[in-house]
Amino acid sequence: MIGIFDSGVGGMTVARAIETLCPGFPLIYLGDLARSPYGSKSPAMITEYSHRNTEFLLRQGAKLIVIACNSAASTASTFLHSHYAQTLIDVICPAVNQATEISKTGRIGIIGTRATINSGQYERRLRDVRPDCRVYSQACPLLVPLVEEGWLKRRETKMIVKQYLRPLRDKQIDTLILGCTHYPLLKKVIAPRIGRKVHIIDSSVAVAQHLKSLLEKDDQLRADLYDPETPSRFFVSDIPSPVHALAAAIFGRTVTLEKTDV
Repeated sequence: MIGIFDSGVGGMTVARAIETLCPGFPLIYLGDLARSPYGSKSPAMITEYSHRNTEFLLRQGAKLIVIACNSAASTASTFLHSHYAQTLIDVICPAVNQATEISKTGRIGIIGTRATINSGQYERRLRDVRPDCRVYSQACPLLVPLVEEGWLKRRETKMIVKQYLRPLRDKQIDTLILGCTHYPLLKKVIAPRIGRKVHIIDSSVAVAQHLKSLLEKDDQLRADLYDPETPSRFFVSDIPSPVHALAAAIFGRTVTLEKTDV
């Protein structure tokens, strides 16, 4: 099974993208809603939570782990790679590769949580791939709580998004990375406010495409993970009232959420 964890419901956008692009590969999803958002936590706490999440997914039978939380990927991926032999994929590298390929001017913007932006991981990886690029980052700490509350179309949300994006518009970026898996749920709000000519990189789709490519190239991994008879399961560490509606909106169907302690 493919294990996926996130700090909340945002990682379900990754799960949905993988489900669409990689049918027949069952998923084990964990959304750590009890501790969400991770973006405001210290690196030590994010690493500890990520460690617990990974252990939980492995106990459930996961043979590959997708770190679907940008805050965790930017803070804890080095630790996780050093502690586990299983294949681990994070959401940062696939998005970076797409952005550097698509951008014509090399002026790339990133929006994410404070933890993601403060880590500098996107900037470093972008410049590793394309040294000539100019990277402009913007922390957006209010967006995850707004998504978790289901405020996707509220006037207040639109105003906050516009305020966050203004500095990036002023830098005349031509590519914007959604550096949080919650943000694809706000794509219809973000797109008109960043500008029609700006390419938006959805990290959830990017990681699903990367995983599909990996499975196509690795016969053994594909054989280990392919199991169309086994249903996917979705776990959460808390079940606040908006989560069922958000999950249904992401998957286009009712999703059974199982409560667990992590």
